[in-house]
Amino acid sequence: MLKSSFSRYLAPLLLALLAGGACAADLPETSHDGLQLVPGKVKVLYVKPGASLSPYKRVAITDAYVAFRKDWEREHKTGALRVSAKDMEKIKTGLAADLRKIFTEELQKGGYEVVQEGGDDVLVLRPAIIDLDVAAPDTMEPGRSRSFSTSAGAMTLYLEVYDGASGEILVRAVDPKEARDNGRMMWQTSVTNRAEADRMLRKWAVLLREALDRARAQEVPAAATSH
Repeated sequence: MLKSSFSRYLAPLLLALLAGGACAADLPETSHDGLQLVPGKVKVLYVKPGASLSPYKRVAITDAYVAFRKDWEREHKTGALRVSAKDMEKIKTGLAADLRKIFTEELQKGGYEVVQEGGDDVLVLRPAIIDLDVAAPDTMEPGRSRSFSTSAGAMTLYLEVYDGASGEILVRAVDPKEARDNGRMMWQTSVTNRAEADRMLRKWAVLLREALDRARAQEVPAAATSH
């Protein structure tokens, strides 16, 4: 099983810019490791110049790193809706498992084999969920007050994509998403919170699968003209 190696140095910089309302134009054109900032369907997208995803037929996914929004723990340590360290770990573990499950489902739907190790023609995904904000956590403990909110919360996907043989980084993406705002106070439960999180994860997984599909489609004409 591949281990996660979340880049702890670049992520805080990107998060600081995004939290301040900055756009991609405010970020450096070239990252510290030579990736180029390009337009895309996510808020921030860096790509290795000349890199192509078309050679990759298999995908490996490392365990996702999950981190709550700054001060989230402090804000939920007291009061009727206090959350324990055990509760937080349960949320993080569940979200990481859901990410793996949903990304695996979408990739397999596109015909990509999901494997456990890197290697030739393997694309390695190193995902992280950062800035996680569960607006109204539900620990399901008896006697606890109900949690009400107009939205389940928000989170940011931080994804690094590597060549499975060389370990060279190919793509870095950052994309914040917010849960749907119902416009009125609603009872938020662990079920509704998970459903909203899964909806956001599914959107990211579909974007990834579609990017791989486009790369695979671009490979076909080149092969056809070689005969």
